[in-house]
Amino acid sequence: MEPLPSERFAKAREIASNPGEYQVCEGCESIVGLETIVCPNCHSYRFDGDPIRVVDQAILLGSREKRSVTAEDLA
Repeated sequence: MEPLPSERFAKAREIASNPGEYQVCEGCESIVGLETIVCPNCHSYRFDGDPIRVVDQAILLGSREKRSVTAEDLA
């Protein structure tokens, strides 16, 4: 089930308030936890942990509808 826009925004605020706990996948631009080694969405292993990039990406993702397909969508 697709999260409501307000839920996406709330998650984005949570991430933006703690950017040091997250990183942005260089393959699909998803935000994942800092300890993630392989992206669960695209299986990339390259990440950008710069807090500014994390905050910018959280704001971008939180302000639009979901566009990516995740493993949950395929199950």
